[in-house]
Order: sequence, then C-alpha cells, then structure tokens
Amino acid sequence: MAFMRIAIVKLSALGDIIHAMVVLQFIKKYNQKILIDWVIEENYKQLLEYHPEVNKVHTVNLKKAKNQMSLSLVIDDYRKLRKLEVYDLVIDMQGLIKSAILSRIIPSKITYGFNRTSAREKIASFFYTKTFKIGYEENVIKRNFELVNFALNLPYNFVDLQYKLPFMFSSQTYKYLGLSNSKKNVLIIPGASHATKLYPVNKIARLSKLLDAKIIIIWGSVSERLLAEEIKTLNPKVIIMDQLSLNQLISLVGQVDLVIGPDTGPTHLAWASNIPSVTLFGPTPGYRNTLPSEKNKIIESKSNVNPLKIDSKDYSIQEIKVEEVFKAANNLLIEEMN
Repeated sequence: MAFMRIAIVKLSALGDIIHAMVVLQFIKKYNQKILIDWVIEENYKQLLEYHPEVNKVHTVNLKKAKNQMSLSLVIDDYRKLRKLEVYDLVIDMQGLIKSAILSRIIPSKITYGFNRTSAREKIASFFYTKTFKIGYEENVIKRNFELVNFALNLPYNFVDLQYKLPFMFSSQTYKYLGLSNSKKNVLIIPGASHATKLYPVNKIARLSKLLDAKIIIIWGSVSERLLAEEIKTLNPKVIIMDQLSLNQLISLVGQVDLVIGPDTGPTHLAWASNIPSVTLFGPTPGYRNTLPSEKNKIIESKSNVNPLKIDSKDYSIQEIKVEEVFKAANNLLIEEMN
C-alpha cells in the first residue's frame, strides 16, 4: 500500500498551532500509511521539527515580509512552495486568506478548509476545493479535529482527546538551576499578546506568596520582562528565568509541576504536555480556547464573551480573585502529591 502524502497549513500563533498539533497522534493512530508535512511560520518551526509524527516542516516568512514590507520574501515563499512534490491533499487549519492562498499554491490534488460561515476570514473558503462547515464559536480543538476527520475520513471521535498523549518534543532536556528538588515547581506566565489578557502583577505576587512552592517566572519580550521584575519587587523569592527559546520553553514546561497563566501560548503548552495548569480567561472564551480536564482547569471572569467579536476594552480578567486562583492551583498540587 502506497503512502498518502498530506500537508497541513497552520502558520501561527503559538497557542493556535498547539491546538492543531494534537490531531497528529490520532491521524497516525488510525492510519500509519500517511506522511504528514506541515507549513508554518519560521518563528514557530521548533514546535514541530522534533515531532516524530511530522515528516517535513516547511517554513514561510509572511510575518517578516509584512513587517519589512518585503516583496522578495513573499516571492521566495511562493517559489519554495510551488517546488514541493504534489500532495494527495492539503488541509488549511487556519482559515485566513493568507493561509488559504498558500494552501492553493502548494501542489495538490485536493485542498480542504473551512466553509464561508466557518472560516475566520470568509473569503478564504473560495480557495479550497472542498469545504467543511462547523460553527466558528465551537471549541477550536474540536474544529481542528472535525476538519481533519472530514478530509481523511478517519474513525476517531472527539472524546478520544481525554486519552491524548503528551505531544511536545524538544531537541534535548535542558537542566534549569532554578528548579527545586524539595518543593513543587510552579511556572507563572505574566505576559500575553494583548493587555486585556494580563492578570495584575500585584495579584500574581500575592498568589506567589500564598503557594507553598518554588515560583518561576518566564518572559518573552521587554515589556514582559518588566512585568516579571515588578513581581520580583513585590516577592523577591520568585525566580525570573533568562529569555528562553521555544525548545527551552517546551523542555521547562515538561519539568514543572504546575503552570498558571492567561489565554496564551506558553500556558497552552502545559495542556499539550499533560502538565497541570490553571488558565485565566477574561476577554476570550474559555469554553472555546482550551479543553479543560482533571489536570487542566480554567477560571473565567464574569464577562459575557462573544467569540465572533472580542471586546478590545474588556479588562475583566483583573477582577478574578487571587483566592480563587490559589484554590484551583493548590488543589492541583495536592492531587499531584497523592
């Protein structure tokens, strides 16, 4: 039996890619005769280049091209994708105009994607040869599952996710001097892509004092580094890590006992690694943007969130009580000890 060759297009961002990657183990579970390539933004290639179920990772530089207003980078991406061997099918899991165009550029017999009412950008649907309908407000992981199921006609069910295996792989296991051998290690993520997702630093500091654990803070930008330093000013016992590569971040998350953070990529890494987590939601819908489990808890603000129109002025995450976060986190730490 010949191998089926497929390409998955999911370009960015960190959390979105993680929510798509989970399908890989289920594709391979039901059909070992599928070779899977992935098209991704260059910045995120470390997420997939060590994944055992991915055959090849093809990178593009659309974000860099936009920032630099570089037509030559766009042309380079076009030429690179056009030279790929013909795939049996391409699946665009992003649903944006740019990802849809890329999916069509890649040589293939069939291109799958979300239909007009399901895609994030409706025009994207016109670039696919076959489309799938599922509500945009549905859970993002379920949307990914159902689209792949539609394209490959596999017998898996969404409930299979409760039995998922960890699916983050780094080039090596990094040893971190800040980790404790005697106490639980809790990773707290203060940063996020939007200010409305940030939990107040004074509340993070209070939480870090309440937890009987080694508290580690990570950051990815200068502004996030400043947040980390504010927290350390309020609680000198916290450890601020050096800036980490994606490989190092994946390795670190796999070594801690608990991750606490907002709706952002590094927090979702915990879910992908089967590491306990508490994810805080304010302006974004918790029911849609993650998949709670016994290990992975969510706490939502009282905001009435519309997934079709996110409120850029919704700072309701700031109203989540420290005591509520502590209770959820402490319960998870206790469960890990039993």
